This record gives sequence, C-alpha cells and structure tokens, in this order.
Amino acid sequence: MVTASAAAQQKTMPDFSLATATRFANLALACVHKEYPNKIAHVLNSDADVAPPRKLTPAFYGCFDWHSSVHGHWLLARLALTFPGAPFTPKAIDALKQSLTRANLEQEARYLNGEGRASFERPYGLAWLLQLGQELRQWDHPAARELAANLRPLEEAATARLNIWLPKLSHPVRSGEHSQTAFALGLMLDAARASGNREFAALAAERARAFYFDDKNCPMTYEPSGEDFLSPCIAEADVMRRVLPPTDFARWLRTFLPDIPRNGSADWLKPAVVTDPSDPKLAHLDGLNLSRAWMLEGIASGLPPNDRRLGSLRAAAAAHRVAGLASVTGEHYEGGHWLGSFAVYLVTARGLSNYSTK
Repeated sequence: MVTASAAAQQKTMPDFSLATATRFANLALACVHKEYPNKIAHVLNSDADVAPPRKLTPAFYGCFDWHSSVHGHWLLARLALTFPGAPFTPKAIDALKQSLTRANLEQEARYLNGEGRASFERPYGLAWLLQLGQELRQWDHPAARELAANLRPLEEAATARLNIWLPKLSHPVRSGEHSQTAFALGLMLDAARASGNREFAALAAERARAFYFDDKNCPMTYEPSGEDFLSPCIAEADVMRRVLPPTDFARWLRTFLPDIPRNGSADWLKPAVVTDPSDPKLAHLDGLNLSRAWMLEGIASGLPPNDRRLGSLRAAAAAHRVAGLASVTGEHYEGGHWLGSFAVYLVTARGLSNYSTK
C-alpha cells in the first residue's frame, strides 16, 4: 500500500516502486545502528570527551558519520510514511524508535550545545535534521508523533544555532560538498515553511536573496570538481526558485545560466562518471548525479509552463536520474551509507512536495 500522494507521483516516476523502496530502506536499516567504521568531527575539551560514537551522539552514531545517520533516519521515516503497508515499514519504525528516544536526543542536544561545537554539522547536517523533524510531523502515525516530540529539543537547538550563524555569514559558501550554503538553505526553507516557522523561513529566504540575487553567468564549465556531490550553480538556481515568483525566476535564470538550451537537448550537462566507487571521495560524483537530477526538476518546477528551457532542463534531469539511480547498489559501504537518502529524496520528489509559498 502507498499513500495517495505517492501513487500520484509514481505515475511519472516508474523507478519508484515497492521493490525500489525496499532496496533503499534496506540500505538505511543496515547502517543506522552500524557504529564502525566511523568518521567523527569531534572537538575534545577534556579527557571526558574521549568516548565511542554511541556515547557521544547516541541517536546518530551509525552510517559512518553524523549527517549520514541523520538522513538515513530521514529515509526510513520518508519511506514508512509513503509505504505504510510495506514489509520493511515495521522494521523502519523499530529502528527509528530505537534511535530517537528522549534520553538519546537529550544527549544529542547537550553534545550540539557543547563548548567548541558552534560549527558542528553546520549547515548540511543541521539542515537534514530539520528535514527529519518535518518528515515525522507530516507522518500520521502514533510512533511518529512521539518521535517528533522527542526530537523537538534538538531541532530547536539546531534552529537556534542557524539563527545565530546566518545573519553573520557575510558570503555564501560555494563548494560542492557539505559546507555549501545554497543546498542547505533549500532544505531549511522547505522545513520552515512546512512547519509554519515564519521567522526562520523569512531569514533563510532573505539570506538566499542577499547571497544570490545579483549573480550572473555561473561558470558551469568549471563543474564538477572531482569530489562534488552538489553542484554550486544548479543548487543556487534551485534555492532561488523557492524565493522568486515564476516570472521573476525565469528572468533571473536567463542571466544566471544563460546557456541552457531551448531545443530540448540534454547534451548541455552530462552526468558525471565515477572511476572508483569504493573510494569515498570519488564516489561523491554518484551523489552529484542524483542531486543534479532533483535540482534540475526543481528549477523546471519554478518556471512558467511555456518557458522554452523546460525541455532541456527535464532532459538533463532524466539523464542524471538514470545515471544516479544505477549507482545506488550498496556494493560499497563508501556510497551505500548515504546514496540511498539522495535516491529517496529524488524519487519521492521531496524537494517538490514541500510547502513552497514564496
């Protein structure tokens, strides 16, 4: 059984089936409580801070690193919401309940607020945490309501941290990895609008306009860098479609990415090729294909219906979708611990199904 909204999405998403959802769910179930190998970004203030990951961050210690664990839990919530009758759903709920206890999340909040951790998982991991909270609130299930309440203090701590940081950030971070500002602002905006947090949504939208409104001629020929999983240019356009009305966005996009074809061709933006999927940094390019696919779809959704660039945007999105989804095999843990989340974000059209009031 799938929800009505998911059924409507599947009409245009033949790759989103129960079998596909099960494969993605199993990737997260295999890692959310797998403590090692583990990469922690941990500031030591004293000997008392020397502890294993499960003690430091007892909710989000699996999936190799904190942010991957957060969006691994998001994946389970997203798929359980979308496929309430699936065989994997009880396992997903059990895994979420094991992680998202009140005690675990109180420790997570203490850790986040600890000395020397002002930049911990900022902005990427914190933005995904807000997405997890919103997913739980939109899921009409008793367990989800309890887990959302448990998560609330950590969400509030993350939002407070971002509220302090965003006004002080003098320039956007234009990398293709976790530090990128544009992608995180998109997640923040979607979560804030969906939850009715107007003050935080207004701050995120204002920051996006301040950072990007005057940008011109983004150098797509410089992309990708060899370890990107996010496109600096495409992500910027995807967040700007969230803050500009369609006509204004179409005008802005003509200046920002003037070379998008009007002939329906996909050749203007080729999918990246990973030379070694067992290398954790080189495997980032598989994620780039997935994120480009959903961002190109997002850009298309923000344009007027008669815009002549739509065919080329959608054709490039389709090519990246095929390449990206083919890489989500789980054969190598270097990609298996996180690519499933990107695949689920794409195939469930998460970036298109949030509240998007400008």
